[in-house]
Amino acid sequence: MASVTFANNPVTLIGNEVKVGDKAPDFTVLANDLSPVTLADSKGSVRLISVVPSLDTGVCDAQTRRFNEEAAKLDNVNILTISVDLPFAQARWCGAAGIDKVKTLSDHRDLSFGENYGVAIEGLRLLARAVFVVDSNDVVTYAEYVPEVTTHPNYEAAIEAAKAAK
Repeated sequence: MASVTFANNPVTLIGNEVKVGDKAPDFTVLANDLSPVTLADSKGSVRLISVVPSLDTGVCDAQTRRFNEEAAKLDNVNILTISVDLPFAQARWCGAAGIDKVKTLSDHRDLSFGENYGVAIEGLRLLARAVFVVDSNDVVTYAEYVPEVTTHPNYEAAIEAAKAAK
């Protein structure tokens, strides 16, 4: 498993680490209107999955805004931001932040994504910061588990991986 800290304290991640070359695990999360969303809902396109603990924090806010800006430059790439924030809070945050290209999804109900991608933090009911790129054939082509949850991911590497994926 990836070694991750939160505010410099080691945390235990629940689930299996996803690696490049793996078949992307399925998941069920909730859209802002409470409808279920699965990996299959975006089949046939490249998915850049940005995972954040909560949109209501500085780094998560900046990460989501950055990928929202990059979305306009990426063809056939769906950018999904997944957190455990309630769908209502995600919708409110997106409206206030002007986020219109990234789809925010909530893993609050079941931690389905968190457990299937090995990013659920034991005891905190939060997701560790991570970025995954899944190609149109549902193969993971990029996986970054950010070692310290309170720091930024490697935006450039994730964006380049999304551009290279087919």
